[in-house]
Amino acid sequence: MKTKHKILFQDARKLNQIDNNSIDLMITSPPYPMIEMWDEMFSEQNPEIRDCLNNNDGNLAFELMNQELDKVWDEVYRVLKFGGIACINIGDATRTINGEFKLYSTSSRITNHCIKIGFSSLPKILWRKTTNAPNKFMGSGMMPPGAYVTLEHEYILILRKGAKREFKKVEERNIRQESSFFWEERNIWFSDMWDRLNGVLQKLKDERIRDRSAAYPFELPYRLINMFSIKGDVVLDPFFGTGTTMLAAMASARNSIGVEIDHNFKDTIMERVNAIQNYSNKLIRERIKNHLEFVTKREDKKGPLKYKNENYGLRVMSKPEIKILFNDLKNVERISENEFIVEYSEETQKDISVIKSTSVNHFYKNKMNSSIEQQARNFGKTKLSDFH
Repeated sequence: MKTKHKILFQDARKLNQIDNNSIDLMITSPPYPMIEMWDEMFSEQNPEIRDCLNNNDGNLAFELMNQELDKVWDEVYRVLKFGGIACINIGDATRTINGEFKLYSTSSRITNHCIKIGFSSLPKILWRKTTNAPNKFMGSGMMPPGAYVTLEHEYILILRKGAKREFKKVEERNIRQESSFFWEERNIWFSDMWDRLNGVLQKLKDERIRDRSAAYPFELPYRLINMFSIKGDVVLDPFFGTGTTMLAAMASARNSIGVEIDHNFKDTIMERVNAIQNYSNKLIRERIKNHLEFVTKREDKKGPLKYKNENYGLRVMSKPEIKILFNDLKNVERISENEFIVEYSEETQKDISVIKSTSVNHFYKNKMNSSIEQQARNFGKTKLSDFH
């Protein structure tokens, strides 16, 4: 099994190289209107925006910035297949213009435009960014009513083109089953509140791009790709940046297209691609290990689970999980300046027995230590070593 990944260094407002109804899933995080780091970029696209900011007309500047983004959402709607999903990571902005502090709700503005052009809005996700903290308050501190609520989250807007996707062919249904996720992963991923996202593949080192990057953690597109697509689907990111969406697609056995206007990201993207094989294969083992720990705890409390995964022999909670198969990355080949082919293994991981043994032993060792600690407390001891 192979997937293909292509980067287009161009403006995302015109995606002429991408056919109508050819993309299964779109995931992106655009420049945020009314966040100062993006003022220059938006002003280059429309000089009237700079005039508005200079004249302290924040409302019109906000609208004009969003009109530039509208052109991208129009193109996304065109290239998505019917039943395809668009996921937009966006934060609202706060800004003081001419002495007036106010909120600019980009999430609402984008949602309204996308509904207007034909998208159906689905329940959105709020994810809490670990970079924000409650002590970073805004306004006049402790005196009412001059302090303002701190924005500690961003939105993941979820939109669909047309009706719910159907899988009519037997082959499609089989791939869909292989692409399933574990029951306990579903309970986390499909909550409307995400926090503690991790999995950042590499920090930015290049001064030329650090100020132009709003990269989200790897875990964010990785979850969304596994939630809303199947193996072999095509994932688009029109604001590609450092390539996190493509890396998550590679790790999930999906194809991808990334669109990026800034060539300065190129070297960093290539460095990150070189690291994805080991990173992805470790991630697969981590998912299996986490599932084994979940099953061991669940069965310890409630008895054996009813179903078993056919590929790994793992107990699972539900029937849709019995066909799950994770594909190790075997090779990542750069076939042209901006294109890659990823080859995958179609066999189960050979070290699965080691993962099983390690996870189960780890659980019972922790359980035994916990029991000893409880007994120590019952005897008035304070340290585990005192009781041995």
